[in-house]
Amino acid sequence: MPRMTAARAAVEILKREGVAHAFGVPGAAINPFYAALKGAGGIDHTLARHVEGASHMAEGYTRTHPGNIGVCIGTSGPAGTDMITGLYSAIGDSIPILCITGQAPTAVILKEDFQAVDIASIAKPVTKAATTVMEAAQVPGVFQQAFHLMRSGRPGPVLIDLPIDVQLTEIEFDPETYEPLPAFKPAATRAQIEKAVTLLNASRRPLIVAGGGIINADASGLLVEFAELTGIPVVPTLMGWGILADDHELNAGMVGLQTSHRYGNANFLESDFVLGIGNRWANRHTGKLDVYTQGRTFVHVDIEPTQIGKIFAPDYGIASDAKAALELFVEVARELKTAGKLPDRSAWAASTQERKAQLQRRTHFDNIPMKPQRVYEEMNKAFGPETRYVTTIGLSQIAGAQMLHVYKPRHWINCGQAGPLGWTIPAALGVATADPETPVVALSGDYDFQFMLEELAVGAQHKIPYIHVLVNNAYLGLIRQAQRNLDINFQVNLEFENINAPELGVYGVDHVRVAEGLGCKAIRVTDPSRLGAAFEEAKKLAAEHRVPVVVEAILERITNISMSGSDIASVNEWEDVATEPGHAPTAIKPLKV
Repeated sequence: MPRMTAARAAVEILKREGVAHAFGVPGAAINPFYAALKGAGGIDHTLARHVEGASHMAEGYTRTHPGNIGVCIGTSGPAGTDMITGLYSAIGDSIPILCITGQAPTAVILKEDFQAVDIASIAKPVTKAATTVMEAAQVPGVFQQAFHLMRSGRPGPVLIDLPIDVQLTEIEFDPETYEPLPAFKPAATRAQIEKAVTLLNASRRPLIVAGGGIINADASGLLVEFAELTGIPVVPTLMGWGILADDHELNAGMVGLQTSHRYGNANFLESDFVLGIGNRWANRHTGKLDVYTQGRTFVHVDIEPTQIGKIFAPDYGIASDAKAALELFVEVARELKTAGKLPDRSAWAASTQERKAQLQRRTHFDNIPMKPQRVYEEMNKAFGPETRYVTTIGLSQIAGAQMLHVYKPRHWINCGQAGPLGWTIPAALGVATADPETPVVALSGDYDFQFMLEELAVGAQHKIPYIHVLVNNAYLGLIRQAQRNLDINFQVNLEFENINAPELGVYGVDHVRVAEGLGCKAIRVTDPSRLGAAFEEAKKLAAEHRVPVVVEAILERITNISMSGSDIASVNEWEDVATEPGHAPTAIKPLKV
């Protein structure tokens, strides 16, 4: 039997489980693993500047392609605690990543040794499993189980903590005969799908709410086929955006308190039946449940049985992987269509498109300082349907979701449940690493950008080009807008007069010089008529220098973005809505007045 260190066995398992790339920061307690990583070869590694950044890079890597599992690596103590935010983000959005940490020797873990912390206990609430491996011979089994867990049921992250003496201990392990464990995914039965379709066919104005579980299951094509067979309009959730193209005739728009379309909410309020697949009824999607559910029948399909009924009780629930369920939905729909037993939904579907043409937000403003809406209009012009957008939270993300267009699954890569500031830069680097051939455009407000901007140096060092659109109003914009309800404007303004950049006025941080100091390129835009040229220049710079390129748009200090504080029937439109086609020139449909 071959003998090798437990660390080497772990690396050999990673390769046989399909891992080709890892992100991390070495340290004394994880160095034996890094030695094995170097000795074994076959796994590329990106050195992060912050261990939390490595965890978000792993998330971006996973989210880019079906089957990807991002791996992040750190040493003992604070490296693991730094990665907790990444684990929380991953479990909230059902994203499998593997976090590997070093640990103090087994004999001193409980003796307050340097950087000895019970990371497994800390990580348990935000992982599917978190284990400190105390016996070297268990390492292969723990890694094998980790991949099995990440792929089974609702996907999610796993942490494996390796004491340094465990890593160095030699064990018997044969990589050539290693086999991954088969993943378990619950599957709907034919009878369950037939009952759901019977309920659906009894309705007059049904909608499908398509969640991120469909993207996780790589089942977007099946969802589109089922919608087209039945003629039922589709509401993508924020995590499901891109399942069907924004310009598809059955795309009814997004629904919610914040990241929603005017026509999306209006279409939902006209519905009488909702089939939710791979979604979790997030509170910013539903708003107040009495408004969301009143007068509607609900069928909920989710891979996690305990998710059904967690937010509200559906009329019928099915525990199933989205792909397994959709295969049967398509099969049943085909049979009913052949038999002429599918209701004609054309009038209902056409009415949703009428609302799409009538209920639009204005994006075209010529103001200086510029309004953020104009930035997204120019982004629509500059970046085509192949673009992968990456963003996390804030008014920038909310407005982007209201005004940008997405045409393919995994082309809107958003941290949905956790929403940590600083996520965008490292996640974009992970996305661009996973898919270097597709344009990647990140979107941040100034505070999200400042949280982990040191990771831009990673893009410069490792030649990872992407474009980062930075909308800067020197405010915590979303929090400032929320504080209106308390009649305060407290500790949310970031303005100061930068003694080294007086040309910025009160906008404070000189993001252009910071980005350039980190080895990247940057362009500042103050006139909205220059945005298009700046985006084109950014594309050229990214292609020539193979580094991240920041395009900073200097915004008016205060803009309120459309949203509701309570329910989807009462969204506050702070700006004048579009009343003529020139107000929304990049809308999916020309404005109908």
